Amino acid sequence: MPQSYILAIDQGTTGTRVIIFDHDGAICGQAYAEFTQYYPQPGWVEHDTEEIWAATIGLAAQALAKAGISAEDVQAIGITNQRETTLLWDRQTGQPIAPAIVWQDRRTASICDELKTQGLEEDFRSRTGLVLDAYFSGTKVAWLLNHHAGLRARAQNGEIAFGTIDSWLVWKLSGGQTHITDYTNASRTLLFNIHDLQWDAHLLEVLGIPPVMLPTVVPSAGICAHTSPAVFFGQSIPVAGIAGDQQAALFGQGCYEAGLAKNTYGTGSFLLLHTGQQPVTSKAGLLTTIAWRIGDDPVEYALEGSVFVTGAAVQWLRDGLGIIGDAAETEALARSLASNEGVYFVPALAGLGAPHWDAYARGAIVGLTRGTTRAHLARAALESICYQTRDIVEAMAHDSGIPLKQLRADGGAVANSFLMQFQADILGVPVDVPEINETTALGAAYLAGLATGFWKGREELQSKWKLRHHYEPGMVAEHREQLHRRWLRAVERAKSWADD
Repeated sequence: MPQSYILAIDQGTTGTRVIIFDHDGAICGQAYAEFTQYYPQPGWVEHDTEEIWAATIGLAAQALAKAGISAEDVQAIGITNQRETTLLWDRQTGQPIAPAIVWQDRRTASICDELKTQGLEEDFRSRTGLVLDAYFSGTKVAWLLNHHAGLRARAQNGEIAFGTIDSWLVWKLSGGQTHITDYTNASRTLLFNIHDLQWDAHLLEVLGIPPVMLPTVVPSAGICAHTSPAVFFGQSIPVAGIAGDQQAALFGQGCYEAGLAKNTYGTGSFLLLHTGQQPVTSKAGLLTTIAWRIGDDPVEYALEGSVFVTGAAVQWLRDGLGIIGDAAETEALARSLASNEGVYFVPALAGLGAPHWDAYARGAIVGLTRGTTRAHLARAALESICYQTRDIVEAMAHDSGIPLKQLRADGGAVANSFLMQFQADILGVPVDVPEINETTALGAAYLAGLATGFWKGREELQSKWKLRHHYEPGMVAEHREQLHRRWLRAVERAKSWADD
């Protein structure tokens, strides 16, 4: 049988999914599993990377079986991943030095504060396009080196490897032979100069990170590794596509031209606007990031707004408060009310991201009365996702000078029609949901397929985008603005709560 499929690994924050795509971009088989979230201290979030690897290889076997194919039918593998999550491992044994520090983790906020006090914030922003925040990988690496005896010396000797989750998966898939990352993931580390496209020696020195720890940076689409037959079902298959989850979703949504935007509704929400081959510096609290690099073509850039807690707020209603049994319940609960009745939930459970950037903000629920029920909390959680998205959209319009005319949406939450309609209403622009919602995995597959000739070009990929749902705004403008003003008042009450 000819090699007629692309296998995509979508390694997310709370779960891993493996999907088999055919040449039409259709899903032929998939498998998904959640993995353990560890919260050893307030503000800390960790993952067991061995658990992630075991889940990934097991899910790959399940997806192949569901598709009715074997590994030899796969032409290439694409990988997309939670981005800033950071781990170090021993190059000789392949064993992690410590649990991975997840992107949501806030333990390095004090390191960021100290660097700001030293006047280094602009150094980081001008070189990396990022704000100096605990969200990113650089300060996590510094923390690990500072908190494990003898680790810095071992790192300087070349014994220790640093990577984001894409690096870890490629290392494991290749049998410990390949230590790489792609441009998109590198651009999220706080260590990579997005202008000269190199690891930045000055920033590495500031953070005390030995350059020898770092992975080689490779294009997002291009054959960069091969699986070891010993670990991947007896086959040596090209790993030909790598991108951080949000850039992969931008690619999977067909946003190949400057001015096109998408929002992915997952654990957090991430809105990206393609800005072309020149980086756009943000003055409104957004991030300038690398969108992708296709082979030897010029790097393309994006503006990004990152909201730390959106879907995770609904998970908290389920797992923390126990007021819902399943995320799907929130839609009916929200619809049971004619309005939010003045109840707002600011889900700053891991601080606030763009455009507010307050590591010391904490979650707040305001407007409670004796008549408040779990339906109000469910509705407030859903509305908070949409308000935070609007905050990002307004900042993007300020930076780019391009007002949003339409938003392409993906991620698990697009199944909630109340959420999508409210999003269109509060933005005042249409929201479109594609036929294939798994655009993050699809983007990784597209990148791998382009690199291996499975697909011929972006025009072919663009033609595969199909509309599933269109949501037209229907809210009166005056009401829209009133709701958003009250949201901003609630946000102010959540800011700086833990700054002592």
